[in-house]
Amino acid sequence: MKRFLLLLAALFVFAGINAQEPKFPFNDPDIPVDQRVEDLLNRLTLEEKVGMMMNGSTGVERLGIPDYNWWNEALHGVARAGVATVFPQAIGMAATFDPEEHLRTFTVISDEARAKYNKAVSEGQHKQYYGLSFWTPNINIFRDPRWGRGQETYGEDPYLTSLMGKAAVFGLQGDDDTYFKSHACAKHYAVHSGPESLRHSFDVTVSSRDLWETYLPAFEALVTEANVQEVMGAYNRYAGEPCCSSDLLLMNILRKRWNFQGMVVSDCGAITDFFAPNAHETHKDAASASADAAKTGTDVECGSNYATLIEAVEKGYITEDEIDVNMRRIIKGWIDLGILDYKDSTPWANLPYSIVASEAHAQQALTVARKSMVLLKNDNNVLPLKPEKIKKIAVLGPNAADSTMMLGNYNGDPTHVVTILDGIKAAFPDAEVTYERGCDLVEGFISVPKAPRTGMDMAELARQMGLKAIPSENYTDEALKALADRAAQADVIVFAGGISPAVEGEELKTTVDGFAGGDRQRIELPEVQSKVLKALHKTGKPVVFVLCTGSAIALEQNEKDYDALVCAWYGGQEGGRAVADVLSGKYNPSGRLPLTFYKSTDQLPDFLDYSMDGRTYRYMTESPLYDFGYGLSYTTFEYEGAKLSSKKIRNGKSVTLKVKVTNTGKYAGNESVQVYVKRLNDDKAPVKALKGLKMIHLNPGETKTVSIELPASSFEYYDGYSDDLIVKSGNYKVMVGSSSRDEDLTPLNLTIK
Repeated sequence: MKRFLLLLAALFVFAGINAQEPKFPFNDPDIPVDQRVEDLLNRLTLEEKVGMMMNGSTGVERLGIPDYNWWNEALHGVARAGVATVFPQAIGMAATFDPEEHLRTFTVISDEARAKYNKAVSEGQHKQYYGLSFWTPNINIFRDPRWGRGQETYGEDPYLTSLMGKAAVFGLQGDDDTYFKSHACAKHYAVHSGPESLRHSFDVTVSSRDLWETYLPAFEALVTEANVQEVMGAYNRYAGEPCCSSDLLLMNILRKRWNFQGMVVSDCGAITDFFAPNAHETHKDAASASADAAKTGTDVECGSNYATLIEAVEKGYITEDEIDVNMRRIIKGWIDLGILDYKDSTPWANLPYSIVASEAHAQQALTVARKSMVLLKNDNNVLPLKPEKIKKIAVLGPNAADSTMMLGNYNGDPTHVVTILDGIKAAFPDAEVTYERGCDLVEGFISVPKAPRTGMDMAELARQMGLKAIPSENYTDEALKALADRAAQADVIVFAGGISPAVEGEELKTTVDGFAGGDRQRIELPEVQSKVLKALHKTGKPVVFVLCTGSAIALEQNEKDYDALVCAWYGGQEGGRAVADVLSGKYNPSGRLPLTFYKSTDQLPDFLDYSMDGRTYRYMTESPLYDFGYGLSYTTFEYEGAKLSSKKIRNGKSVTLKVKVTNTGKYAGNESVQVYVKRLNDDKAPVKALKGLKMIHLNPGETKTVSIELPASSFEYYDGYSDDLIVKSGNYKVMVGSSSRDEDLTPLNLTIK
């Protein structure tokens, strides 16, 4: 009996050892990746392959492959998968002008992503939003502030977008030599920025120059410099072809010119648009659409049309060998993430769930939110407010106590949200803080405290929930004067207004004056808020306007109605604390505008026009209200001694710019040193274009010499003969300073021989 028990024990030990060994060669991390790919590919039936080519990838039980969903989001924190740290919306993070801080942020986000994935796998959970493929970042150029999804981008400039996008990719994908921490995805490729109502049918055509100088640089940078592993095709057509089956975009440029080896995914439902009525209608049915998309290089469909690929093979639209091309990229994606290993061999196998929404991560959210704050006006040094001198603060505005607004869109669920009202109360503990909403975002509209995701009519939902808009009689001259009189009892008035994700975003059903389908019809501050600001200004008390927004607001008509203006974006879970830290002087603002603030809607070209003529600081000849790159500080900085390493360089060489920057004020602060380039004697070239950036910290009286290298690519412009970006010999102007405003820049001449 004893011998039998020993033999039984030995068998259990043997079984345990074998359980730790790979079942198939594709499970073995010690085998070269290409061999693992081919091993699995050769074991799959056509039906199994097709089942893996949609975002909800079907597992293969006989091979031990679980279900997997490629669809996950991490625009400004892991989204839609429960608790997570919520950072400022992407446009706010762009306003930091600090790619290094952005890298730190996305390293935190990818830590939370892996920790959540580890927990999900341990619980046998493989559903949507629990995978490691994050459809982030959105690097579309924010060409027009009317586009509701512009809040998801890094603004209007290709260079800044490239820097921030690369940082997001590096943070998400990690720096391990063997595995990717997660997949990042460059979206939406390409030439995509509204209108939301037309995205399923719109055919965009732009000049080759605009394509290469504005719409493609960020995508090229993420592919060729950051090794992004996924690219998402856009909904719209480009030059007549749906972007998810564009020979030009996907085959010629992405695969051939840029040598992209990763996966292409479709936007959700984009393949349906190929054949759906009132959409593109370029294909007759799902099978022909799916075959064309797959053959053109779209590997994974977000949707279910790819199920018809079996029919497409039977009808001769596509061959199984052609499908295998897609499958090789998909399988490699799994292997590179460690998903097919027989044991978790990645460096993040033991990353605990306890780090999710931790205090350390909340601190990072606060750091970024502070850096995102842009001080645009500060007459008579109204700010910072001195807590010891302020006895009473009147807080008003539709965004003052709105926690949902702070979260933007595509967000996770934070453990807490600090509203602007909360932040002010905490920052001024000895002051009496009064609060009145005062007005709605737009007359008659009220947002829902916990807003559902896109596609909901939140105004109607608010009414169903019994939430009431402020009655119109409260907006009469008499009522507004009474409101202002009450506010005038305070030492200072803080008005938190602007807009919110309740009225701008992806395909919203909300229709209210000035907004439709998620886009804006005009960019001025809603009239009711304008009226309240004017009434508050008449009190003679200092008025601080905290502007919450995902895009530019035209404020020319209101500029005299506030003494100080702080652009706070959608600041994330710590946004209210960051606002209060700026108002109280605990933090010296250093944010810069990642987009132009126009004076009025009249300065904008037609929304449907994708030409860059007259758009953004790069092509605008009129003066805006607030310029790209602009932002004030509580201190002052002086630039002197700007000099290039050479006034003449050979074509293809780099040049270095050096400049001394001194903090001449009384506060320590961060300064964003910006370098712009203009090609002279080229009337189609941008007026100026950002090509260098460095954030520095200076104590009062401190001087630093800043050195910024401008590689040869800084001087590339489109050439029609080669249909590419090249460096052309000639004269250039190099400008260095604190913003894109001419008065903030020191010009230097450069000749390229």
